[in-house]
This record gives sequence, structure tokens and C-alpha cells, in this order.
Amino acid sequence: MAGTRFLNPESMPKPASNYSQVAIVTGPGQRVVLSGQIGVTAEGTLLKGYQAQAEQAWRNVLAGLADCGMGLADIVSIRVYDTTPGDVGAYRQIRDRMLAGHAPACTYVIVAGLAGPDLLTEIEVEAFSARS
Repeated sequence: MAGTRFLNPESMPKPASNYSQVAIVTGPGQRVVLSGQIGVTAEGTLLKGYQAQAEQAWRNVLAGLADCGMGLADIVSIRVYDTTPGDVGAYRQIRDRMLAGHAPACTYVIVAGLAGPDLLTEIEVEAFSARS
């Protein structure tokens, strides 16, 4: 059967927040890989501050998925790159609010910098839908 299953096997450590350790994608369907999204609006304005940038990056992700006929439930994997170590708690709150309980596989990485010096976060998403 085509679709996606999310697991937190007993043989692996419990997730540190609301995400899954494993995402299993099977069958025919549509896979979408979104490039890393940053805190820039569609009009090209870079928002100021971590929370504003992270929320905008999520809005960009959701808009990209909608353009592909997908939504939150189709997200399989998230990779987040942040420039400030202290932002993980804020990121988790924003992610949990944006995902409304959906818990795909997730990786959070702190990096020395992104493509521009004022960029504070970048969010990359993979999605799968058995609906093609």
C-alpha cells in the first residue's frame, strides 16, 4: 500500500521533541523536495529577528507544498539550519505550531552561517503523497 508511516522504534532513543525517528515512504506517488526556505517574503523582504524569519520560512514551505497539491500531513522530513545555538527552543515552538501535531522525521543543525549574514534560519522539507 502506498503512503507514509512514522515510527519511534523502542530500539532507538526517544525523540527530544515532537518528531519521528523514522519515516517510511512506500508505493507510487509524488515526492517533492523543497529547497531550503528562509525568512524572505514573496515580495523579497527579509524579515528581522529569529521568530519572524522562522515563521516566514515555514509560510514559504507551506506555500510551496500547496503549489504542489500537498499539505502538512505530506511532510516526511525536515532539515533545519540555524545560526544561533540558543534558538532551538523557539524553533521547536514555531515548528509545533505550524505543523499542528504532525511529527515527521527532523534534523536540527547549528551552522556558522548561511548564504547571507542576516539569515538566521533555513528550513528544507521533503514531502510524499500517494496521490499523484
